[in-house]
Amino acid sequence: MAEAILIDLFSLQMNSQTNDIQKLLFSTLERIEKRFSASAPFVYIMCCQTPRSERSSEQDSLLKVISSFQILKKGTEVVCKTSTAAALYTIKQKLDEKDLSIIKIILPVQRKALMEVFVDHLFTAVYQFHFEDFGVDCEGNNLQQIAEPQNDIQTLPAHEMELIRSEIQTYLESLPDLKGKLTILKSSLVPGHIFLHGFTTRTGGISYIPTLSSFNLFSSSKRRDPKAVVKENLRRLANAAGFDPETFHSVKVNHASDVWIMGKPQPDSYDGIVTNQKDVTIAAPGADCIPVLFADPVKKACGAAHSGWQGTLLGVAMATVNAMITEYGCDVKDILVVLGPSVGPCCFTLPRESAKEFYNLDPKCVRQFESPTPYIDIRRATRILLETGGILPQNIQDDSITDQNQSLTFCTACHPDTFYSHVRDGTNFGTQIGFISIRD
Repeated sequence: MAEAILIDLFSLQMNSQTNDIQKLLFSTLERIEKRFSASAPFVYIMCCQTPRSERSSEQDSLLKVISSFQILKKGTEVVCKTSTAAALYTIKQKLDEKDLSIIKIILPVQRKALMEVFVDHLFTAVYQFHFEDFGVDCEGNNLQQIAEPQNDIQTLPAHEMELIRSEIQTYLESLPDLKGKLTILKSSLVPGHIFLHGFTTRTGGISYIPTLSSFNLFSSSKRRDPKAVVKENLRRLANAAGFDPETFHSVKVNHASDVWIMGKPQPDSYDGIVTNQKDVTIAAPGADCIPVLFADPVKKACGAAHSGWQGTLLGVAMATVNAMITEYGCDVKDILVVLGPSVGPCCFTLPRESAKEFYNLDPKCVRQFESPTPYIDIRRATRILLETGGILPQNIQDDSITDQNQSLTFCTACHPDTFYSHVRDGTNFGTQIGFISIRD
């Protein structure tokens, strides 16, 4: 059963056929009210915004129709925008405010293929969409009601697909920054004349869902932030930092220790990535897990790794170091390592059985070991493994540095206004990244 219904009137020219559209809307709402008499869904009527002189009368004509339906009128809204992207994204915000995910779209039959492309770009697999033709074409001509879905799959030409992507991109680029300005944290350990690098925070993007707001840089089938929004956030980061988003590569997280050497076949998943190419930016995500950056100013090579508690124990940090040594001839004593914002030992716990492995590495990595869920210091564990592997202690930047002005390894769970945190926010959490590239 649909939780919300979207009535797509966007392609119908209201100024020339307002009466026909009123009749169409009336019959559609009448059908909805009969079908959902027990539990009325939210209804959103999407239409094209016309010049200011006409806008008020057209919306008034739609509102007059809505007022005839006692059950539906309280949960029905008219959304008029200048583009389909703007209208659909506005409706998405309203759906997300109410945590709705099962949507029926009633529309002219010729709009179905186009609307499916918009939905694919602006929504994720969290949402379920069903389409229904309400019996008119895009010119408002009556068609026979199609009760069953059409067997033939409608597809759009490539140039129309590109126009849709361009419309979405243009609209998203027009949106203002949320939660303040974009902020990039940088390490004093990494020489800025050789490497471009930084760690992002959660400010300065366009993601509006509370746990994802506002600079989320990862989209998944389990979250409500679509790839188009994440792509726009990345574009803004690239502009601010000075890299090309088209040559940006982030690790494909598997919570293990595999490392991709750029230029070689790319694995299906990997938690580390290394390169000596000057035309690429590499990155590792984090939302409690540690985004770790590696830089060798002598051989001019760099790396990035995602180090969660499992990856830490599996040695992903040293696996990344060893890849730089093997592939680029780096000297371990020249490699600089920066641990980015991540969950601290103040907030991160594990079941005692898992905590034993950290205790065996160093008892100082575990606090309250006798409890069922001891507190774990994955940063200390990472430093220990790096130093054991030959990284010089002074070449590691983490929260053990006493000068707080030089510290980047803040606890993500303790700073809700600055960082995302899985531990704090639950499953619909946002993601920040650490990124690095070699300057020309």
